[in-house]
Amino acid sequence: MLPGMGLRPLILISPSVAPQGDDGPAVSLSARYERALLEAGAWPWPVLSLTSRQEIAACVQRADGLLLTGGDDVQPALYDQRIPARWRQKCQVTPDGGARDLRELMLVDEVFRQRKPLLAICRGHQLLNVALGGTLYADLPAQLPSALDHQRQDQRCEKVHDVHLTAGGLLAKITRRRILGVNSTHHQAVRQPADLLVVAGRSPDGIIESMQLHPAARLLPFLLSVQFHPERLADRHPEHHAIFAAFVKACAAKC
Repeated sequence: MLPGMGLRPLILISPSVAPQGDDGPAVSLSARYERALLEAGAWPWPVLSLTSRQEIAACVQRADGLLLTGGDDVQPALYDQRIPARWRQKCQVTPDGGARDLRELMLVDEVFRQRKPLLAICRGHQLLNVALGGTLYADLPAQLPSALDHQRQDQRCEKVHDVHLTAGGLLAKITRRRILGVNSTHHQAVRQPADLLVVAGRSPDGIIESMQLHPAARLLPFLLSVQFHPERLADRHPEHHAIFAAFVKACAAKC
């Protein structure tokens, strides 16, 4: 333990992992996740490329919470076998043959089994929904052409549209807002929420931007998913830092 740091909760993070020639898989994880967690009072712990159920269960047991991060699209076959080829071909799925999807599905299952806090961001928001039985828009621009431009890569770290938060919902309580400005860099989106989840915020075009556990489902001490990237805004916008602070507070209670 470093001097003055105190006892910090340990947060398991699922990063992107891609093949890297003879050197094996390479991990990709924005330092912004690490910084947001450290600023909120936690220690980040990337889970790397594990695909063993036993090893994943052991990691979740050791950790105080799980953060699912952003990245490539979730494989359409996991939530809809009937998606037309013209939409499937536009999906930018993980280049690891589906290993990340498998790993994160097991992580979600273990988090529910062991009842640990969970924060899911962007791809994580979508993967969580799929893990619990929900569906996605595989190609949002094609399937919902009336939607806003949600792929604003040119302003990744800036607020580009509002999210209207559900009154009394978890995100509204955390941020103390009813309207939250967010960034937006996603190609897919939640279509049908899983039965265990309820909507905590929508963009003006109706896209689901945040979810939480159904009030009747007292399965986890904390669960919040967001379609945007608060780690890119947390250093300048207190309401986005508050998302990490609330998550870390829930994780600290599990220490």
